[in-house]
Amino acid sequence: MKRPMEGVRIVEVAQYTFVPASGGVLAEWGAEVIKVEHAVRGDAQRGLVKVLGLDVVPTTSFFPIMEGPNRGKRSVGIALEVPEGRALLDELIRSADVFVTNFLPGAREKLRINLDDVRAVNPDIIYVRGTGFGARGEDAGTGGYDSTAFWSRGGSADGVTPDDADRLASMPSGAYGDSIGGMTIAGGIAAALYARKATGEPSVVDVSLLGVGAWATQFSVNQALLVGGPLPKAKPPRHGSASNPLHGSFRTADGRWLTLAMLQPTKYWPEFCERMGRPDLMTDPRFAGDAILSHGPEGGAVVAEIIGGITLAEWRERMRGAQGQWAAVQNAYEVGMDPALRENGLIAKVVDADGVERELVANPVQFDETPVESRRAPQFAEHTDDVLRELGKSEEEIIDLKIAGAVT
Repeated sequence: MKRPMEGVRIVEVAQYTFVPASGGVLAEWGAEVIKVEHAVRGDAQRGLVKVLGLDVVPTTSFFPIMEGPNRGKRSVGIALEVPEGRALLDELIRSADVFVTNFLPGAREKLRINLDDVRAVNPDIIYVRGTGFGARGEDAGTGGYDSTAFWSRGGSADGVTPDDADRLASMPSGAYGDSIGGMTIAGGIAAALYARKATGEPSVVDVSLLGVGAWATQFSVNQALLVGGPLPKAKPPRHGSASNPLHGSFRTADGRWLTLAMLQPTKYWPEFCERMGRPDLMTDPRFAGDAILSHGPEGGAVVAEIIGGITLAEWRERMRGAQGQWAAVQNAYEVGMDPALRENGLIAKVVDADGVERELVANPVQFDETPVESRRAPQFAEHTDDVLRELGKSEEEIIDLKIAGAVT
C-alpha cells in the first residue's frame, strides 16, 4: 500500500484533539509521529471523564477519546521544564521534518519551543501552530476549545439555533471542530512538505479553530459580508421549502427522519410520485411542470403525508435505485455500521494494547483506491525507552534521565 508520508518524522508537543488529530491523520498516511507528553500527567485529555455529558472513562486499554486523534503515534514522557528533558527534545527536533504544537504563547516561551527556539536547533524544520484565534492580534494568547472558537464564535451555533430557541444548540459530537481542524492542519503540513521539497524553504503553518469555523460557515459569512449585515433567519415551512416540496426533513411511520435534497423538483417529482404509488399527483395542476415551484409548502405537506404512512424500510425499498437525492438521519452507531463506509474501508480495524480487535473511523482520504492501515494510539509514555535508545542513549543514561526526573 502506498503511504505518501513514509519517511516523514513529526514531533508533536500538543494535547487534547485539535492539533493531535493532525498527527493521527499523518500517521495513517505513513508518517512517524512522536508524541511528547508531560512526564507525570501525560496529555491532559487522558484525564477527562465526561465530554458533552458522555461518560468517557476508559474501562479497558482502549480509550476512544485518545485513540481517535493519536492513532499510530509513539508516546514519550519528557519533563520539558527539566534541563535534561529539554535537551532531549532538542535531539528529537534535530531529527524531525515537522514540529507541531498547540501550547499558548506563554507556555511556548517558558518551555523554549517558539519558532526561533526550534529553528535554532533545526533551521529546516516546518513549524506548525494550532491556535484558538490565530497567531496575531489581541486574542493570540487566549485559549479556545472547539465549542468556543469553532462552534460559537465561528458561526455554526448561531446558524443552527432558531431565533425562538430557549437554549443554544450544542455541537453534535465531542471534538467536532477539533477533528475538522486536525484534518485541515494535516493538509497544511502536506503542502508545506511539498513546498520545502520544491523550494528548499521550510514554512511556518498556522491554523486556528476560529479560521476553520469561519471556513465551515463561509457560505453564510460571505453572503453576510455582501449584504453588509446579519442574514435574516427565515422560518422554513414545516415541510418542503418555499419552492420545493422535495427538500427538507420528513418523518416516517416508524418515527425515523429523512432528509430530502432533490434540488430540481420538476425533474424528480414524476419519479417520486411513481415510486410512492401516486401517479395522480403527476397531473395535479398544482404540481405539474413549473407550477410545483409555486406550491412548495403545499406539496411538502403531501410528501409528508405519504412518507408518514410508510416505514423507513418501506421507503428504502420503494426508493431503491432512484435518482433523487435523500438520506436517512443516522445515529452514531448507525454511522459506524454504514455499509458505504465499510465497503470503502473507512471503518478501520485496530488491535488494542490488550490484543483485542477494535474499530475506529478512518480519516476520509485514501490513496490509490486502498484503505488505510491504522494502528492503536500509544499508552502514556509507552515508547520512551525505545525512542531514547534510537537517540543513542545507553541503558545507564536512560536510568540517569529517569532519576533526574527528565523522562517517564
